[in-house]
Order: sequence, then C-alpha cells, then structure tokens
Amino acid sequence: MLALGVNAHVGVTLGLFGLPLVMPEIERHFGVPLAVAGVIANAPSLGILLALVAWGALADRHGERLVLGVGVGAAAALFCAVAFVEATWAVVVLLALAGAAGSAAMVGGGRIVLRWFDPPERGVAMGVRQVSYTIGMAVGAFALPPVARAYGLAGVLFVCAGVSLVAAVLAGSFLAEPPRTVTASGTAPAGSPYRQRKLWRVHATSALHAVPQSVVSTYGVTCLIGLYGWDAVAAGRLFGVAAVVGAVVRVAAGRWSDRTGLRMRPLLLLTLASVVALALLVAGTLTRTGLGAAMLAVAAVLTVAGNGLAYLKAGELAGPAWAGRVLGTHNTIQNVVALAVTPLAGLLISGPGPWTAFAAGLACALISLPVIPVRGEQRADA
Repeated sequence: MLALGVNAHVGVTLGLFGLPLVMPEIERHFGVPLAVAGVIANAPSLGILLALVAWGALADRHGERLVLGVGVGAAAALFCAVAFVEATWAVVVLLALAGAAGSAAMVGGGRIVLRWFDPPERGVAMGVRQVSYTIGMAVGAFALPPVARAYGLAGVLFVCAGVSLVAAVLAGSFLAEPPRTVTASGTAPAGSPYRQRKLWRVHATSALHAVPQSVVSTYGVTCLIGLYGWDAVAAGRLFGVAAVVGAVVRVAAGRWSDRTGLRMRPLLLLTLASVVALALLVAGTLTRTGLGAAMLAVAAVLTVAGNGLAYLKAGELAGPAWAGRVLGTHNTIQNVVALAVTPLAGLLISGPGPWTAFAAGLACALISLPVIPVRGEQRADA
C-alpha cells in the first residue's frame, strides 16, 4: 500500500513540481521574462492550494483508492491537454487544474502512513512516503531537460501525462483498506485538533521552511546556468543527484525520529544544518565562487530533509478522523507560501542578484527556529 501511494506521488510530481527544471525552455517557448516563466512553471501550485483540503475531506470519507485513482488520472489528462495550448493564460489555467487534480496524491499518500503503520514505524514510513517527491524530482532532473532539448515543452508534458496515467491506474486498481486498526498516537484531542497551539506552530514552521525550499528548487538550475555557465543538462543532473541523496536523508530522519519517539527535536537539528548551508550559499553566490554551486546541491538536500517530520507530526496531532483535512491544510499553507515566493524571488534574482533570494530563505529558516514546538514534546508512542 505504501508503494502504491509513493508511486502515485512520484508520477504526478513530475508535472506538479518538475517544470522549473526546464525553465529555460519555458522562457524560450513563450518568450517571457524569468519571473513570468517562474509563474508558469509553478502554476500547478495555484490549483494545489485550492484543492488539498477538499481532497483531504474526501479521503477522510471515502478512502485513498478513489482519491488517488480519480485525482492523478485527471491530472494526466490535463498535462496532455496543456501540450496543445499556446496561449500563456490558458497554459496557466490548465496547469492549475492539473495541480488541483494531482494534489490528491499529496493527501492520500500521507493518510496511508497514518492508517497502516503504528507510531514506532511511522517515521520511516513517512520518510519513504516523502521520498516520493524526491524520487519524482530526481527522475525529472535526469529526464526532463534532455526531453525538453530534444522534443520541446510538448514532449515534457507528454512524459508527465504518461507517468501520471500509469500511477493512477495502479492506485485505482490495487489500493485497499487496512486489515486492522492501528494504534493512535495518543495526542489527538476530542473535537477539532486546531485547539492545540502545537498544531498551529507545526503549520507555521513548514510555512517558513517553504521559502528556502521554493527558492532553491525553483531557481537552482537557472542560477547554475546563468551565474556559473553550466550546461542545462549538467545542472539538471546535479539536482538529480541531490534529490537521490535527499531521499536517503529523509528516510534516515524518519528512522531517527522513530528511535527517539520525537518528531520536532530532529526537525530542529535539521533546520540548524539548513541554516549553515544557506549561509554558505549566500556567501558563495555573493562572491561567485565554486562554494555557491556546491552549497546549492547541499541546500537542495537539507532544506527539504525535515518535511516528512513536520507532516507526520501534523497528522499525529490531528488524529485519524481529521488526518486528511489537516494534512491537506498543511500542504496548502506550504503551497500558498511557495506561490507567493516564486515571483518575488524571480525579481530578486533578476535585480540585485541570486544571493538576495537565498538570503531571504536564510532569514526565514532562522525565524523558524523558535517556532518549532520542541519544548514538552511527548513521545509518539506514549
């Protein structure tokens, strides 16, 4: 069941989040400046932020099989449709609709972990589930730039549609209900989980972390090409390697949290490591030394390493009855931030320079440190 959820998320990730990897092709195809190309590449986020909570409520009521099969399948059809459209506004609308449909995988996969695994197993399981994004981005980094070079933007969209369709068919055919009731985390209150301040702080932490994540993932390849003169395919491969390393780090972070029974303390330490990497990235890009290129790869790993821990903590605080809606809300908040950050970061990169965008990400990571609800955290299996 976990593999089916991971596969659905991997498949749809190429279209939802992989388009920034072919940003130069988007600029060329539509003849638009970098900031506008960034909006087009991240247009799926428009739909994601509008649909996640609705998909979560539907999953709470009807389960993951319907949600993943219908949502990811509809995303495949919409990616295919985009390949036949030339008007920029129509492309943005269709990509937003694809994001709304494909976001079903983001909620459904998280519920699979909470419903099929007990608390001492969830850290690793969620790490594996979160690897789905990383694997999708790795596949995209290695595959999409060469496809864009050979077949243009239409070829990229057909690839995104094909892998999404296969994932939807598998999820709709084989996902099932858990054979037993798993142990609850013991932290979910009766009634709305939003009576807990900790849940709001977990949401806020991920919102702040979304800033450096968005800047690095959206403009990392563009920075390597424009600032350091890298070839587009080579830049994509560097981020592909970073994605593979990130997959290992996410699973290791989940295992770490299972062994300690804590989610937020490992997240705090990972955030501190991200702060160091981002500070070195700012210094490297400001001075235009090789340090900047190296730290781009490191930041691509570390800025997303704790996502699974925050996501899992939000689900555990929610409890089974609210898990879909809370996880949908959590991802919605992240995507709202990413949507706002993308054009602003593009303007900073095009104006003062890339270091200013990375500095903004560093500032948000620093602000998040006291927000992470570490004090008084109970073990997940308590």
